[in-house]
Amino acid sequence: METIATPSQPGNPRKFPESFLWGTATATTQIEGHIQNEWTDFVATDGGTCRIACDSYHRYSEDIDWMGRLGVNSYRFGIEWSRLQHAPFAPLNRNELERYIDQIDRLRAAGIKPMLVLHHFSNPHWVNAVGGWTNSKTIAAFLDYVRKLVKALEGRIELWNTFNEPDTYACLAYLLGGFPPCNKWKLHRFRKVIGHMARAHQQASRIIRTESVGGERAQVGIAKNWTFFHAYKRFSPWDRLTAAACHYTFNKFVLDAFMGESRRHASTFIGLNYYGRVRFHHFSAMIPASGAPVKRLKDFGFVCDDMVERYPEGLGEILTYLQRKFRLPIYITEHGAASEDETFRERDLLNNLGALQRAIAQGVDVRGFYYWSLLDNFEWQFGYSKKFGLLSVDFKDPRLPRTMKPLGEAYSKICRANAL
Repeated sequence: METIATPSQPGNPRKFPESFLWGTATATTQIEGHIQNEWTDFVATDGGTCRIACDSYHRYSEDIDWMGRLGVNSYRFGIEWSRLQHAPFAPLNRNELERYIDQIDRLRAAGIKPMLVLHHFSNPHWVNAVGGWTNSKTIAAFLDYVRKLVKALEGRIELWNTFNEPDTYACLAYLLGGFPPCNKWKLHRFRKVIGHMARAHQQASRIIRTESVGGERAQVGIAKNWTFFHAYKRFSPWDRLTAAACHYTFNKFVLDAFMGESRRHASTFIGLNYYGRVRFHHFSAMIPASGAPVKRLKDFGFVCDDMVERYPEGLGEILTYLQRKFRLPIYITEHGAASEDETFRERDLLNNLGALQRAIAQGVDVRGFYYWSLLDNFEWQFGYSKKFGLLSVDFKDPRLPRTMKPLGEAYSKICRANAL
């Protein structure tokens, strides 16, 4: 049963730490448009492509103005590798680099702290041509890119995400077939990708922390998606086994690869992407994203957005676990709900922020929260059918006008008050 958040009493707001970062997040392929990577010719289930997307490539200044209206003080976004290097070990494209530098400088001038993502589900064509992250040679090429980028950005960035959701990328590309190259059930390739990305993260972290200039102390982490996997019926042995196998593959194996043993010290913080849980019934994942009928989910009593089952109490559970295991600061690098029901989305946000606040009160060191996403955008294999934005985008209008949603207004009040 979903818990219902209760509003704070007047004069007694539930405050967050003074230095807390309130942000929002995006990814290059999903918003920029005019991009050349493996997603350019990909056609989503709704018939959409990323070729124009939100046209943020040309309109990032306008989007920064919208962030000012939201009242966020941080922004998690990507720099697109395929724009900056046309070949392995090539010099960075100066024009594209200057555009990203201008974006970063505008953010900083607006009092919005950038968190930079280096890999968010996309690669240059020349990486994919040699097998992508299944090829260990990609590690050296990525490290060359990181070293050149760190030098070029001249200390403008303090918060770095090397990889966003490596588990999601490897799973959708090599197990479920939803991402290019659309392989299915290639478990050995999934494991190889995770291993290569983990090695790249460890070495990239060393580069970022030792070669950054400009006086700021660089902080580095991945963004790990955490999904709870449960059996719908506790005493169903096969569903319990399915849930345990998914937990091991997508949570434990991946976390151990990036943060186990000697790699424990490669990260200075943990980025957590949290959306909810998946429950299994007769081997079926009972979530909308897997095609489970909405009516059936309601009959089972599940509370879902358009993607997964909502599970706010799980947020406190995973935060406590990560704090106890790693003793590192945590940023919630993504959380959001896809729905056209803005009342539902606001309730979901308040429930999860309530769980977050309780975790902080119990001593978990959480330093920021980034809502996914700033804009309705190209949501990978689902195209434009999933609406995660704080701002709506009218994709039927060639001008792509942005409009603040009710959730954006509600989130703005939280950001400005630093309180629920």
